Amino acid sequence: MITDFYWPFLGGVEQHVRSLSRALVERGHHVAVSTLWNEGLAAEEEDSGVTIYRVHSASHRASWLHREPKRPWAPPFADPQVTLELRRILGREQPQIVHGHDWLARSFLPLKATSCAKLVMSLHYYTYSCAKKNLMYLELDGDRFAETPCDGPAFTKCMVCSARHYGKAKGPVVVASNWGMRAFEQTAVDMFVSVSHATAEGNGIAGTKLPQQVIPNFLPTSRKTSSELDQSYLSQLPAGEFMLFVGDLRPMKGLDVLLNAYSGLQDAPPLVLIGKVWPDSPTHFPPNTLVLHNWPNTAVLEAWQRSTIALVPSIWAEPFGIVVIEAMAGGTPVIGSRVGGIPEIVTDGESGLLVPPGDPVALRMAMQRLLTDVDLRQCMSRRAKERAGDFAANVVVPRIEAMYQSLLTP
Repeated sequence: MITDFYWPFLGGVEQHVRSLSRALVERGHHVAVSTLWNEGLAAEEEDSGVTIYRVHSASHRASWLHREPKRPWAPPFADPQVTLELRRILGREQPQIVHGHDWLARSFLPLKATSCAKLVMSLHYYTYSCAKKNLMYLELDGDRFAETPCDGPAFTKCMVCSARHYGKAKGPVVVASNWGMRAFEQTAVDMFVSVSHATAEGNGIAGTKLPQQVIPNFLPTSRKTSSELDQSYLSQLPAGEFMLFVGDLRPMKGLDVLLNAYSGLQDAPPLVLIGKVWPDSPTHFPPNTLVLHNWPNTAVLEAWQRSTIALVPSIWAEPFGIVVIEAMAGGTPVIGSRVGGIPEIVTDGESGLLVPPGDPVALRMAMQRLLTDVDLRQCMSRRAKERAGDFAANVVVPRIEAMYQSLLTP
């Protein structure tokens, strides 16, 4: 596995790569992960049978490239120092499959011709088509920039947007190298794996002749029980009913829309927000809103089970939405935006409700409907749990194994 970040970093991709790696080890495979080194982390260690190599990058030394100092950035092109370190790791591991999960995997491309390994590239975001990875366009709104859904990539438009996002020096380099590396990837990648049909379409590979499959993310089978969890987290939750949002606390996740919708509800249960603070995170919240930060995934899973309604009001086209299946597995009906990969998981009117993205009135009406109709909520709870079974590890991981095997079969 080659991934920009890995545990103890928190995030959907980090969680997926760790769960997949450990699941494959449990099924008898030898798995190693190459990821970016960061201060305070070991250069090499074991994680439940998974060998982790943390590599240094040439771009790491250019601090001006990084928006978050504690989270180094992998460029959209092959980093020469990463390539050298990967050469050493490949010589030691002799893999049959190299499975890339983000831009760091492009540092393997110069080694592909001399490697016996097949290359799989997972598309968790819109990394193939968008320099910002999220298909959200930055446009000037008064004296600040605001993100709105992009109607598709175009070179000049991407240059402008990327310069606003990364800066005038870094932005054009990111766009040009991302566009240039696509041709390299098309010839080197043996299989593209999109986490949803929406992701394949957003990356512009759906309907092309590129080798590709759609395989969703999954939920790991092993989980801590509530008695094993750190109760200091769970004690912060309301004692009775509450609605729950989990994710980055920012507008592209639909948080502004959610706060608007919630503020118009009468006699509603508390709204709990669990997530990471960003520069564009709101600083004021409606009464009865509880904001929590830096929760481990095990505590989040328990919070889903205790919640009444799960809220996923994203503005951007969520490629998949791991929080959706986490909530559904806990028996919590989801109110989500009809955008990206969310409609591929939630069946409107059965396992949850779908609303137009960016519509606070529609969101408020859906929330009110589920809060007042207990029978509907209970029915959706059962359907949600059933649907989540389609994303269990014992269902999805064998599909990934079969894909690997198909590449290795002459």
